[in-house]
Amino acid sequence: MTDLQEIWVYLSGSPLFSLVLTLVAYQLGLAAYEKTGKSPLANPVAIAILIVVGTLVAIDLPYEKYFEGAQFIHFLLGTATVSLAIPIAKGLSMLRGRVTALLLALTLGGTVSIVSAIGIGLLLDVPSALLLPMFAKSVTAPIAMGIVDGTGISPTLTAIYAVTTGILGAIMARYVLDGLRVRDWTVRGFAIGVAAHGIGTSRAFSVHPQAGAFSSLGMGIHGILGAVLLPPLLPWLTGWLKALA
Repeated sequence: MTDLQEIWVYLSGSPLFSLVLTLVAYQLGLAAYEKTGKSPLANPVAIAILIVVGTLVAIDLPYEKYFEGAQFIHFLLGTATVSLAIPIAKGLSMLRGRVTALLLALTLGGTVSIVSAIGIGLLLDVPSALLLPMFAKSVTAPIAMGIVDGTGISPTLTAIYAVTTGILGAIMARYVLDGLRVRDWTVRGFAIGVAAHGIGTSRAFSVHPQAGAFSSLGMGIHGILGAVLLPPLLPWLTGWLKALA
């Protein structure tokens, strides 16, 4: 028994354990998603996060130790960001005659995502240190982390908010859009891409190819505009928020 415990201690502290745990957790989440007929409530990313967190708590493994193995997957975020060019390039032909409407929708959607989150936070008297990372929460996580890097805003919290936004968007978008009687797959997909970035786009592709295509466009263009417009605005937005708080 003592030998088994020693082996377990060794394996749980190995970077390979964290890597395998992450991959297995996502596969279990994906299996549950397929088993439920791709129900939005069985979001594979959310399930994977719960499995990983539960495991780390159960074996008392510090996050820093876990990240030694998970960083190999984290590295791929950069590759995923660059790959946003692919759906944008493929979808350029679909923008004909719709550029003005889609850019207006994206601008309004991005603005509302910031104003609503910050407004609710101010009403709940949330400290500014916790509110500031919300400025980039609706931009895909790797771009959001790059936007706040070096600004004094926590990249970790920004990533947490971005992933949480994506999961909630992927879960709730269907019910919200159905409630609003939005039936057009183009509109549904673009709205999900703007609001719930990569995680929402994955959900959109699993439902309808046209929704997935426009979700990719929304996510990609939102990411580009966010990377260009938010950094110069952050000092002003930060000062404005601190003044209100």
